[in-house]
Amino acid sequence: MVASPAMPPAAIVPRSALQAAAPPRICFPFGGGAVGGSHISAVKLIQRLDRSQVHPLIVLHHGSGELGRFLKGEGLDYLTLNDALFFGTSAGLTKPRGAGAVWRTCADQWRLAHFLKSHDVRIVHTNEGAMHVSWALPARLAGAKQVWHHRGSSDARGVRFLAPVVASHIIGVSEFALSAVRPIPGAARKTAVVYSPFDVDAEPIDRQEAHAALTTELGVDPETRLIGFFGNLVERKRPQLFIDMIAQMAGMRPDLPFMGLLFGAALQSGVKEMLEDHARSVGVADRVRLMGFRYGSARLMAGCDVHAVPSIDEPFGRSLIEAMLLGTPVIAAESGGNREAIEQGVTGLLTAPDNPTAMAAAIVDLLESPHRHKAIAARARETARHRYSTERHIAEVSAIYQSLLGHAAQGATGHGQH
Repeated sequence: MVASPAMPPAAIVPRSALQAAAPPRICFPFGGGAVGGSHISAVKLIQRLDRSQVHPLIVLHHGSGELGRFLKGEGLDYLTLNDALFFGTSAGLTKPRGAGAVWRTCADQWRLAHFLKSHDVRIVHTNEGAMHVSWALPARLAGAKQVWHHRGSSDARGVRFLAPVVASHIIGVSEFALSAVRPIPGAARKTAVVYSPFDVDAEPIDRQEAHAALTTELGVDPETRLIGFFGNLVERKRPQLFIDMIAQMAGMRPDLPFMGLLFGAALQSGVKEMLEDHARSVGVADRVRLMGFRYGSARLMAGCDVHAVPSIDEPFGRSLIEAMLLGTPVIAAESGGNREAIEQGVTGLLTAPDNPTAMAAAIVDLLESPHRHKAIAARARETARHRYSTERHIAEVSAIYQSLLGHAAQGATGHGQH
């Protein structure tokens, strides 16, 4: 890991050396802090980019947090800009507030532009809301292109009002994510849907073994059915509704041995305690476990019998596709990008949003229909392997890079490009 305690000039590479390097440099700025699905997708892209065509430069405003550790674990170097403020917020970070901080952040726009010019950056690829806004003007001042990778809500103000004006290209993780942007005059021509990348050829995981490891850890009967929730414990993901769903299942089938496991980080203080109190209040404290955030979630997900996704307006959740690839059937709220990822009754099940009773009934029915459980899992894996490969993602994003750099993309076609 390469760290810069101050910026600039400590992290500056001589311009002459950069100009002599053939591959154009692409900057990937992140706030730092907690790790989410957007970071995992971005890292998969960065790791597999053809270094003979482009050279990635990862930049963190806060390098000592969870994201920094994650990057280091993935073998990726990065620079830190600890003294450069940015607009908005980033998960897991606290920043100075008030008029002084606003003035300082505006002044830092020039410093970020100088950073980009000093590193001869040709494209700035932003992946977070705060980074989109904070690096848009510096990219323009430095003469660089901006790829605005929208992974958030379809009605986010930034992607609707700022991206069509400042971004060179807007990538959406789903049609739903871009649904409010494409109708804007002139915006559709610079948008593309590029589905997030996944390791479709990863070594298969023994699901029975993974299930046994989880029941052993939990200290429960090996026949206990495990319902998994994978995601940060934030309102949009509906962790409280997941607990309500578990309570509904317990009412429907009190004799069924099952547990609900929530895997994810509590990004705000008191959330974990609130969820534990809620589980007690609805009478399922013995059926719910908060497992915390864990690296290597694939084996945990493979050990679950069902992956429940109660999230609302999710642009495109990674956990849903990961579960499909692992053979864990998905039951999700019929909302947002979930509707693009799942073919009802074929690759998963969709239920009415914010309806714990409907989701509980669907899960119970699936658990009691082993042939249907197996058929959905098999079809979902086959579909996901075709649609969400890392190779496909990299080819489509690389084609956008080459187009912005003024090169013809030979033989590359992007899904949904306009």
